[in-house]
Amino acid sequence: MSGSPLIIGPYRFTTNDAVRTLGNLGGLWATQMDGRQSAAADRLGTDLARRIATAIDVPSDSLDALGPAAAKILKDSPALLPILTDVWTTLRAASDALRAAGQMPASATGRVVQLSASGGGVPKVAMPSADIGFRGVAGDVQRVRVHHGRPWQALCIYADEVIEELRAEGHPINRGSVGENITVAGLPWAEVRPGVLLRIGTALTHVQAFAEPCNSNVAFFLGGDFQRMNISRGPVSRVYATVLQPGHIDSGDAIVLEPGDTGDIESLTRPR
Repeated sequence: MSGSPLIIGPYRFTTNDAVRTLGNLGGLWATQMDGRQSAAADRLGTDLARRIATAIDVPSDSLDALGPAAAKILKDSPALLPILTDVWTTLRAASDALRAAGQMPASATGRVVQLSASGGGVPKVAMPSADIGFRGVAGDVQRVRVHHGRPWQALCIYADEVIEELRAEGHPINRGSVGENITVAGLPWAEVRPGVLLRIGTALTHVQAFAEPCNSNVAFFLGGDFQRMNISRGPVSRVYATVLQPGHIDSGDAIVLEPGDTGDIESLTRPR
C-alpha cells in the first residue's frame, strides 16, 4: 500500500500525503468555515464525521479528532483511499456550499508581480512565466517532501504588500525568499483565505490552507522570527492552493479573487 500512489481524479497522493491530509483535516475544515455560515456546509461536515467514525469505529463527531485517528488506523489499509476521497470531495463541496450561501468575498483583481521556482529549497528564483499543472509549477521542486507537495499545497502564494511590510520592519525578505511560487499585488489579502477561488493567468485554483511558517525561512527574519508570518498574527500568512484547472501564467498577468465564470471544471477534477 505504501508504495502505490493514491489517485483521486487528476490528483496523486503518496501514503504520507494521505496520512498528513487526514491529520490536518480539522484545520483544513475549520479555516475554511471560520467566520462563515452555511447550513448546507455544516451538514456536509456532520455527515463526513459520521462516515469517518463509522469507518474506523471511533465514537466521535469531531473532525479534529477523527482525521488524525483515521490517519493512524488506516495508514496501511485499503480503506485509506475511500476515506481520503470522501474528505477531498467534501472539502471542495463545502467551499461550493459556502459560495452558494453568499459567504465568499466580492470579486477583486490584482496582478502577478513575480513567479518563482527552484530545484529545491529557498529562496526560489524569479522566472518570467510558468506552466501550471495539477502538481503545481512545472519544474519546481520541494527539498523536504515530507512537509510539502500534497495536492492542496500545489501552489504557494504570497502578497507583495506583506513582503513590503516585513521589509519595512527590517526583515531581510524578498519576493521568493519564503518559498512562494506566485507573488501577487493588489488583492485584499485578508480575504485570500481557505475556500476562495483564484483565477491566475489561465489557471484556476482553490485556496485550501494557510502555510505554516517553517524554520527553513529563519534567515529572512530579524532574530530568526519566522513566526512573524503566522496567521495567528493577522493576514500575514502565505496560502496554499489546489490547482483545479491547469494553465499558463506570465509575470504581470491578472489574478482574480472569486472569478464569476469558472467554466466546467468538474469534468477535470472529479474522481474517476
